[in-house]
This record gives sequence, C-alpha cells and structure tokens, in this order.
Amino acid sequence: MSTGANLEIVDAALANVHAPHNNTRGSMSLEKHDKFVSTSESLLGPNGEQYPTDEDWQQLRRVYGKVNWMIYVIGIVEMCERFAYYGTTAVFVNFIQRDLPTSGPFPEAGAAGDGQPGALGMGQRASTGLVQFNSFFSYIMPLVGGWVADEYWGKFKTIYFAIGVATLGHVLIIIAAIPQVMGPNPEGALASFILGLILFGTGVGFFKCCISPLIAEQYEASHPRAFIRTEPNGERVIVDPGITYSRVYMRYYLLINVGALVGQVSMVYAEKYVGFWLSFTLPTILFALCPLLMLAFSKHYVKKPPQGDVLVKSMRTYGLVLKGRFSLNPVQTWRNLSDPNIWDAAKPSKIANKPAWMTFDDAWVEEVRRGIKACQVFFWLPIFWLPYGQMTSNLVSQASTMKLNGVPNDVVHNLNPFTLLISIPIFDKIIYPRLAHWGINFTPLKKIQAGFACAMLSMVVAAVIQHFIYQKSPCGEFPTDCDQPPDLSVWTQVPAYILIAFSEIFASITGLEYAYTKAPKNMRSLVTGMFWFTHAFSSAIAQAFVPLAGDPLLVWLYMSIAILTFLGWVGFAWTFRTLDKENDMLDKLPEGGFQSNAEYAAAKTENAERA
Repeated sequence: MSTGANLEIVDAALANVHAPHNNTRGSMSLEKHDKFVSTSESLLGPNGEQYPTDEDWQQLRRVYGKVNWMIYVIGIVEMCERFAYYGTTAVFVNFIQRDLPTSGPFPEAGAAGDGQPGALGMGQRASTGLVQFNSFFSYIMPLVGGWVADEYWGKFKTIYFAIGVATLGHVLIIIAAIPQVMGPNPEGALASFILGLILFGTGVGFFKCCISPLIAEQYEASHPRAFIRTEPNGERVIVDPGITYSRVYMRYYLLINVGALVGQVSMVYAEKYVGFWLSFTLPTILFALCPLLMLAFSKHYVKKPPQGDVLVKSMRTYGLVLKGRFSLNPVQTWRNLSDPNIWDAAKPSKIANKPAWMTFDDAWVEEVRRGIKACQVFFWLPIFWLPYGQMTSNLVSQASTMKLNGVPNDVVHNLNPFTLLISIPIFDKIIYPRLAHWGINFTPLKKIQAGFACAMLSMVVAAVIQHFIYQKSPCGEFPTDCDQPPDLSVWTQVPAYILIAFSEIFASITGLEYAYTKAPKNMRSLVTGMFWFTHAFSSAIAQAFVPLAGDPLLVWLYMSIAILTFLGWVGFAWTFRTLDKENDMLDKLPEGGFQSNAEYAAAKTENAERA
C-alpha cells in the first residue's frame, strides 16, 4: 500500500489532522471517520515521518515539539494589548473611589505625589461595582466574538474589528480623565468613562476569543499530529502536539504578563505623579502597535476561514442527543443521560433518513461531544475566578489601609504578574518535565484542581491580613477612612498574590489549552469564548458580595469566598473524577467532515453538473 493511501486511512481513524477534501471548494467526504482503527503497524507519513502505534503511546516518552517563531510574533501583539488593558484598568479603583487630592504635583489631574491619588470620589462600593462590571462585560463579549469569528468573519477580521472598537473606548476613557472635564463636570466624566468601558470591553472580548486559538493554530499547521523522533542518544520519543500546546500557552501567558507588569507599574506611577489622563493615554499609544504588527506579518500567518452554521448545527445535534432523555423520574433521567451510547442518536450513519441540515459526518459529532465535555469542565470555573477578581478590587483597597512607605497602593498587586514571570519558566522547563520524567501524569484536570486549592488559600491569607488590620488600626474596624494606618506593612499581602499567580498557572493557562484541544476545530474561537465567559459569570456572582465590600465586613467577604472556592474545588474533583482517563482518547479524535449549508449546496450543484 502506498504511503499516501495509508496516510488517508490513518488520518481518518487516528490522527488529529484535517479531514480529506474532495475538491477545492472544500467539499468533504462525509462517509469517512465512522470508527476508530487500532493498529500496531508502523505508520508512515508522506514525508517518511513515523507515526506512533498504540504500543508506542504506551511505551515511549513524550517530548515537546519546536515552537514556531510566528507564535512569538502573535504573542507580542497580545503583550501590547495586555499592556493597554492592564495599564488602563490598574488605576480604575483610585480613579473611581477616591476624591481629587487637595495637594500634590497636579492635584487637578488626580496626581497626589506621595499622597493618595483620586478623581471621581464615589467610594469603595461604587468602585468595586464598576470594576466588577468592567470585568463582567469584558469577559462576556468573548462569547459573542467567538460566535462571530467562527460563523462569519474568521479570526483575523474579528481581531481587526476588536482593535478598532477598543481604541474608541480608550479615547473616551482618556476624555473622562482630562482635568478640564472631571473637575468642573464629574457627571460628564463618569458618563464618558462608562461609555468608554462598554466599547473597551467589547474590543477586549472580541480580541481575547481569537488571539489564543490563532497562536496554537500556527503550531498545528506544521505539526498536525504526533510523530516519532530518534534522539542523539538513540532513544525513540514521541513528539506530542498535546503537551506542546501546553508549552505554547505557557509562553503565551508569559508574554501576557510581561505586558501586564510593565503596564500596571508604569501607569500607577504616571497616575501618582502626572495624572490619570497620562495613565490612560500611554496604553492607548502602545495599543496602536497591534494592528501594525498584525499587518506586517500577515502573509506569514496560518489563517483558517470561517465555515458558517457551526453553532446552529452543533446545537441541533445536541438537541437530538437529549431528545426523549428526560423523565419525571430523576433517577431514570440520570440513567438516560449517563448512557454511554447517547451520542449515537445524532450520528448520520445511525439515521436512515438524514435531515437536510445534517451536512457532517460521525467524526464531527464526536468532536461536538468532546467540546460539550470541555464546556462542562468550565461550569465550575466561575467559582475559581472569584479570588482572582479580588486582586484588582478589594485587595487594592486593602493595600490603601496599610503602611505603604511611599509605594502606591495599586502597584502592590503587580506581585502577581511578577510571580508569573518567574514561575512560568520554572514550571515550563523544570517542574512539568520533571513530573513527566518521574511518570506522574499531571493531567489538565489535576492542574485545575491545584488551581482551585491555591485560589482558596489566597483568600484565607487575605482574611487573616484583614483581621490584623482591624486589630491594629487606630480606628478599629473602620480603617478605610482613617488618617493613621495600622502598623502593618503592605508587603504582608505578598503570599496572597503569589498564591493567585500559582492558581493561574494551574487553572487559567490549562483552561485555555483545554478549550483549544477539546473544541471542534471549526468552533475554537467559540469554545475559547465560553472559557472566558466563565470569568464574566464569576463577575456576576461577585456582585452578590458587594454589600460585604466595606468596613467592618471585609473579613467575612474574604472567608465567604474562600469557603465557596473550597466547595467549588470539591465539586469539580467529584464531577470529573473519571474524565481524566479519557484525555488521551479525546485528544486523538480525528477531525470531522463538516460543510456549511452554502458549501453543501455548492458541492451538490457541482456534482450535478459533472453528472
């Protein structure tokens, strides 16, 4: 048998590659991929590369593939965007909560020098509410952006739209911070600020759902499936795309935090010594580099066009799966939904008279099943994000009540990205490879559990710190408006920020990887948007804690979130206690054949003309 023919069979049965195309219009063979093939034969690709057999997967060590240079280029685009986002949002709490200072280098611009900067003077509850709204809106829009990208525009066009809308939002936020606006007309400044937040959040959301899948697709294009490589010492190893995606996302997240750290630190000092207008203007200028970098390297990017109709067809497919499964008897309903063959009801090969909309094959149904499992994993993540949300709101306010010794209260939380910059290379180069060398399979779901644990502990630390603030403050349980801070250094917060950083490494990075590897390949932006939507849902949950976001209830705030995070950890571990065993099988599913209605009609017309 020729290697070409052998490759097509293997790709359809085992590989993580594109389905065969019958013609240039993209008409796919919808009769392939009906079942998996298990083989112990040596499998060869078109260029002589050797693919691993079942025995190889069991016996050989897995290693990382080479990361494409284009991944770093796109990562730099994201770094600039994150500089703009975090540099802008880093000063939101002071801008909203604190009054304009009466002294300092530029008090009319909010700059107080060694004092406390401020602008709108709306208080802690208002600042917490608006900051949480910004987080909610910025993370609900990826769901919309992902749908638009996969259904209509594609990732590139969606990213350009996102940059344009976000730029308008940045400009409106700058206008709100101009001294001639916020001084004489604080209501107008607030209106401009809120409208800017809406546009800003729309752009951020559309950008986020597309940029991370785009990065991973640059690697997948050149390394679509695992292959065997012989090392210089003669050892045969499997170059595994699955673990390479983990490395890609680790480095992507590293670049995110370079932008976050530089943006947050520099803009806080701009706020402190010049004014809020500069803190909002400099990120906007750097953000303008994003479209230039995208255009400069556009011809080098791998660009996958949208197929259309993917969301509607996936929902109708899932509807077929659930049809007739619900009963008034909850036990029977549970048994019906737990049926291992439940997805057979939606497979075209099992349906005698297929409906006209079913223009896909069985393998695509399996991809949808895998994507649904990923979304079920994301169900628990809103609870995980609750401690993270405190980092840029209530922990910033907590820092303002402690001994600062000249350090701006909103610069301390930069310990989080600083910790990430140090820790990510350690996890990437030492900890994860060492665990693999010892035979410890630290699966994505185990990593997310570790993330829950670290997030919970961070809130326990915050509660203990708040308790001692109340104990040591001259104003007792009302230190926020106290002129004299307690004898407690702001650097006491260090463990809380380190724990939140570790939780991100374990759960946030892994969540992005999980969204990419488990989504149907024509729905990656949408499933990534679903991952980010969990952050928005978390912000909505956090609104319920706003009444606790003030003296003397802050200890209750942090402990309530810690307890809820612990319960989320337990619920996550119990719910997915068996899913780990399926991870490798899910990663090796073949790419399904799928046609949009337009593609199907065009292919049908072309076939009729040929006949």
